[in-house]
This record gives sequence, structure tokens and C-alpha cells, in this order.
Amino acid sequence: MIAAKRADFNAIAERYNISPVMARIIRNRDIVSDEEINKFLNGDENDIYDPFLLKDVDKAVDILLNKIKQRKKIRIIGDYDIDGICSTYILYKGFKYLGADVDTAIPHRIKDGYGLNENLIQEAYDAGTDTIVTCDNGIAAMSQIDYANSLGMTVVLTDHHEIPYEMKEGECVYKIPKAVAVIDPKQKECKYPFKEICGAVVAYKLILAIVSQYENTQWQKVMKSEIGEELMELAAFATIGDVMELRDENRIIVKKGLSLISNTKNRGLKALMNVTGTNPANVSPYTVGFVLGPCINATGRLDTALNALELLKASDDSKAVILAGDLKAMNDSRKELTVQGVEAAVKKIEEEGLIKDKVLVVYLPEVHESLAGIIAGRIREKYCKPTFVLTRGEEGVKGSGRSIDAFHMYDEMTKCNELFTKYGGHKLAAGLSLPEENVDAFREALNRNCNLTEEDFQEKVLIDVPMPFGYASFDLIEQLELLEPFGNGNAKPQFAHKNARLLSGRILGANKNVGKYIAADETGRQYELIYFGDIEAFNGYLAEKYSLAAIENLYSGRTCFDSEILISVVYYPEINEFRGNRNLQMVMRYYM
Repeated sequence: MIAAKRADFNAIAERYNISPVMARIIRNRDIVSDEEINKFLNGDENDIYDPFLLKDVDKAVDILLNKIKQRKKIRIIGDYDIDGICSTYILYKGFKYLGADVDTAIPHRIKDGYGLNENLIQEAYDAGTDTIVTCDNGIAAMSQIDYANSLGMTVVLTDHHEIPYEMKEGECVYKIPKAVAVIDPKQKECKYPFKEICGAVVAYKLILAIVSQYENTQWQKVMKSEIGEELMELAAFATIGDVMELRDENRIIVKKGLSLISNTKNRGLKALMNVTGTNPANVSPYTVGFVLGPCINATGRLDTALNALELLKASDDSKAVILAGDLKAMNDSRKELTVQGVEAAVKKIEEEGLIKDKVLVVYLPEVHESLAGIIAGRIREKYCKPTFVLTRGEEGVKGSGRSIDAFHMYDEMTKCNELFTKYGGHKLAAGLSLPEENVDAFREALNRNCNLTEEDFQEKVLIDVPMPFGYASFDLIEQLELLEPFGNGNAKPQFAHKNARLLSGRILGANKNVGKYIAADETGRQYELIYFGDIEAFNGYLAEKYSLAAIENLYSGRTCFDSEILISVVYYPEINEFRGNRNLQMVMRYYM
């Protein structure tokens, strides 16, 4: 599909000294006003929002400064995923900076489950804790916070998840836990301008506010201080790892945070980059999302997230290296288990007729419960359908869901919430617990209530600009770098070229998984085209359309100027540098 959003692209291009192609791409990201365009292209730390705009931050600051002054014992209770771990570290480091008597607790995925529970509260109380501060959890912990209140404890809640609600007489009635301060931008009464921040950014904003009041200075100065920059690194790391949209201030935090990570003083992050072979100078959203982040997540999936938290806290290089190595090894193991789980899910879907369902609910009792979300994501990608993967836990069934844009997972679960013992999440992802006897009823209810159409299940490839290869240039590629960082909510732009003629090709890589081709446009001008996708599937597609002789000629090692192979491609232009030479390279994403 070609994006057809309208604007005066030439005027935008002239005003911001960019090309009309860039203007089209920016408009396709729904960035419309002059203020939005300027922030997107030139935004910096001065555009980050005031933490005191978050509802109850002022109240939390007063309470927590008083607790710190009185030397009351504070316990931070986080979560076992990348956002929860980073949030916990941010609060811990910030409170330590202020001299607080503080410690941390992270739930064990299997023993405790997600978020607050009464055991964690009881453990905190028995340890002499006066105040609990939650991060990346708590907004659904009504009864648990009531229990803490009954023990005379103080609870400050920080979270970013959807506010629980129930329908009464056709109206949403929101349920807010009775903590002394509830900081969650999703609250209806919260005036914070941008709601889509992760739990670590909420925690980061709270620390900026507390330190600014403690030191009687501006929060902006705290943000640019040594402690502020260290915590921004982790806020950026979590924003990417929790797959938040890279829009508005998230984009600014990630852009600045990645530059800080490249020169990080955090021994744990340095060690993790070292053991994964990551070049600190080239840390990108991809690096965090697919190399570093999964190592942080893996420990909470297969063991205890305390190892990842200890990595971030590490004050000794040798300990950091050992912890980082353990996390990488655990992530390698997680990858193997994930492949097995995906294969089991596909087999069940295909053999048991689940493929007919609009919403896939796959019960895999023997799969490790920590892998449910990853497997659900892979199945969602394969079938382009909302997917829940359920596993057998110690107390009933647990599961995770991953959705498509047309299906609001949390809202649809709320329609059958009587089936759950616990649930939570947002539009595109969710978690749940339910009795085993309710599994079939859950599947039936989701599909009965579902209004998805066949069109919703079609994978949509959005083309920003139909642009022949010849329009790509070094200048354009340098301009495209202004759009970085790319990620969720700010996808790498996609261009389209019709009827490229493939003149020659080679299969490269140790695993023979990279295709490198010479393609010609209608004028005969040649371009380098590279494909990192499924080469076997690509060659299968060519075999269906063209003769065996044509394909043999393509890979013969010589240039076939009269080749019959024509393909239309969706691509992205890049600069390839090798031995001091720079040349344009078109990276093929899709073909037809």
C-alpha cells in the first residue's frame, strides 16, 4: 500500500531545508504541525516534558523526601522484564544518590507471578520496610495495596499500564488502587502531554523531580547532570526493550540515551556489550532490541531477574563480566527453547484446526511459561492474527498475548474477565492467569466477541514513496539519517521500484542466507541489490514465474543483459563502505 497522506511537501521541504521525499516520509508518520516537525527533526533535551506534569508526582516527592529525611526503610518492588528491571535500577540508583535507606525486590516469574502480591508485601513488612515504591507495576494491585495499607505501610505507585476498569450501565468505571500517590500517565485526570512512556521513564521522571527538590534546583539541570544522564541511558534502554513507540519525547530520550550508552560508565552495560560482541560506537535500537535487551530479559524468563539487576548494579568489572556471560548463555538457551515452542504451536494450530479461529489461543502445557510471550509474538507474525499462548503454571494456567493493530487485547479480555484469576496489559500485549478448566471457554469467548474481518489479517506493507532506484543518492541517504532512531512508531522508510531486471546474482554468507544481485532499471543503469531475507523462498518465487534456464543464468557468475527476470521491490537505500570505497546499495525488503 502506498501512503497517500497529503500536504504541501515542497513548502515543508523548503521551510526545513529537506527534500520533498523527506517531507512525505515525515507526513506519513502523522507529524503535521510546524511544532511537531521541528521537534521531530531538531528535538533535544529541552523538549522533554516537565516531570511535575505527571499526576501525583508533587505528592510523591513530598512524601518520599520526608521518608528519606526520617531514615525510613524504603523498598522498591519492580518486575522481571527489561522495563521492570531498568525501572528498579533507576529508582534504586536515584534513592541511593539521595542517601536513602533503600533496597529492592523483583518478583520471581513462577513463584510470585507478575507485579505485587501479598507475599512480597509481607516480606517487606517483616524486613521493617516503611514505604513500598512500585515500578512498572501496581496499577492493577487493588487488594494487595489495601493489604499494605492495613499493615500501616506507605505505598507510592509508579506504572504505565492501562488503568483497570469495569463496565457499569454502559460506562467505564476506572479502578485506582488506594496508594498515597499514584503516578501513571494513563490516568484520565493526568495532564501529562504524552501518555506512551514506559515504566522506566516514569521512574526516571520521578527521580528528576525528587532530586530537583532535594537540591533546590531545576529538574532540567538534574537531567543534564552525571546522575541524570546515567539514568537516561536506562530509560532509553527500557523504552526500546519494552517496544514503546519512538515518537514525541520517547524519540528524544532514545536518541540521547543511545549516544550516552556508547560512552557508558555502567560496568554492567559495558560487560554485556563486550560478551555479545557489540561495538559501543554503533549501538542502535536494533542492538538494544535484539542483542542486549534479550539478555536482560532472559534471566527473568528462565531463572531470576535479580541477576540482571545485579549486572546493572555491579561495581566490580570482574563480577560484571561473569554476570554478563551468564546472561548471554541463558539467552542462547532461551533461543533454542523458543524455536521448539514455536514448532509445537504451529503443529497444534495446523493439526487441530485452530487456524480457522480469528483469535488464536494455543495451550502448550509443557512449554516454559516464561516463553509464552515470545512464542505468541512469533505466531502472530506467521499468521497475522491476535495470539495467546498458554502454559501450565504451578497454580493454574498462565499465558501471554500479542496482538495486531485491529484488535485491542486488553479491551477484548475485559469483556470476558470473569474467566481470569488475574490479567493486565494494553492494546498490543497482555498477560493472564486462569483455571485450566477455563481455557476452552476463553478461546470461545474471544472468538465469539471478535469483529475482525479477513482484511484485518492481511499483512500490510506501507510504501512511503514509489521511488525508482535512480532517485536514491548519497545526499538523500544522509538526510534519511535525520529520521533516526528507527523503531516502533518510527519505522525505517520504505520505497518501491517497479520492474527491476536481475542481471546476475550470488548467494553469500556462511549459512548461504544473503543474496547479492545486480539489477538494472528501464534505462539500463545498474544497481547493487542485497537481500537478507529467506533466500530459499525467494528462489522458489522466481522458479514459479521464470524458466529454470533463467535462474541458472542468474547465478552463473556472468552478467546476463537479456535476463527475463523482472521483479518489483520494496527497498531502502544505504551506503556500503568497503576498503575505503563507498557505493549505493539497495536493501530489498519485499518483492513481487
